[in-house]
Amino acid sequence: MMETGNRTWTDEGAGHPAVQPTPQDGWTLIVKACLMGFIILAAILGNLLVIVSVMRHRKLRVITNYFVVSLALADMLVALGAMCFNASVELTDGTWLFGSFMCDVWNSLDVYFSTVSILHLCCISVDRYYAIVQPLDYPLIMTRRKLAIMLAAVWFCPASLSFLPIFMGWYTTPKHLAYLSENPHLCEFKVNKTYAVLSSSLSFWLPGVIMIFMYYRIYIEADRQERMLYRSKVATALLNKHLQINGIAAGMDVGGSEPLRPLATTSKMKRERKAARTLGIIMSAFLACWLPFFLWYIITTLCEPEVCYCPHAVVAAVFWVGYFNSALNPIIYAYFNREFRAAFKKTLESCCKTLVLWRRSGGGLDRDSGLAAPGYGGQRPNQIAASNVSSQAEIHVINSSIARASTTEEIANINHNPDATEDVI
Repeated sequence: MMETGNRTWTDEGAGHPAVQPTPQDGWTLIVKACLMGFIILAAILGNLLVIVSVMRHRKLRVITNYFVVSLALADMLVALGAMCFNASVELTDGTWLFGSFMCDVWNSLDVYFSTVSILHLCCISVDRYYAIVQPLDYPLIMTRRKLAIMLAAVWFCPASLSFLPIFMGWYTTPKHLAYLSENPHLCEFKVNKTYAVLSSSLSFWLPGVIMIFMYYRIYIEADRQERMLYRSKVATALLNKHLQINGIAAGMDVGGSEPLRPLATTSKMKRERKAARTLGIIMSAFLACWLPFFLWYIITTLCEPEVCYCPHAVVAAVFWVGYFNSALNPIIYAYFNREFRAAFKKTLESCCKTLVLWRRSGGGLDRDSGLAAPGYGGQRPNQIAASNVSSQAEIHVINSSIARASTTEEIANINHNPDATEDVI
């Protein structure tokens, strides 16, 4: 029998983090609430920013970024469907407030979304593999139809590993199910050995091996292309030197026409190497965040409870480090990808300008009374026409300024960096 906090594990198994053995003091609750609240808000707002940015900016609408948007949606739902429930348990000393049915819903969502996330990353690694290793065949391999099939698979298949076995009671023992029915104020996810091995293998270990293998092949190919590019530059430099010695301008044809343009494949190779680097960082972050949890999950299930006892603080930290991965991907995009960084900036600026305009218009409130006038948005009927004309003129001026500034900025960026418009995940 393994005790973790004031919960007792009656059989072997791992589950959601157990509660504290004694009530928590005020400062502990405040610190935990702030940390968990920060992770939840960062996951929701950051992934929402990813989704909105891709929808608003046509340059980001490439096949790989459809996987990125779908992953962002999954991570956002992790925060809403799993983190919030976990936080409520942590802050109430383990008391479950939502009933036995919602306990199964929470456990199902937790397993489901973690599986969906890693399958998305697995699909992204496969997509990048074909883009870099087989670039000529990539448009034929990664069609929109195959994209739709892959997205449908990563969203529907994990349900057979989460909702079905959990609601049918296959994930645990009859003794544990009886224990839960007698204690509806507890939500304990204790699994049997068969489910632990099967779920961890399909949710993490097997996809993780596939991702590592794919990225290894991507790295080998990117390194080979880097060497080819270097040799090409050296050969071009030697040829130019030879032509200059013989009195012929480098890069000119016999008729003296304008210099030959660089091969398009050069910029494509650079772009794919950047994509490989970003993918590697995302994969490394995912593995670093979730590896401790899955190690704890499988070890505490397979070994004797007395031998594998783990303090509650460690278990809770393992869970929330895994959850933190859902808030990490938008940060990685913003820091390592120029296109996403620019899109994030424009999206936030647009939101701020919309908020400023809304506040300048009074937010639909009567400035004299501070209350909205029924039917007229806080304005008298004879004020509506003048207000609408003024607002429309102001919006037109601001939109014109934004368009000019955006166009000028994009032209400047393209002039300084021709590859700026091609940087994608």
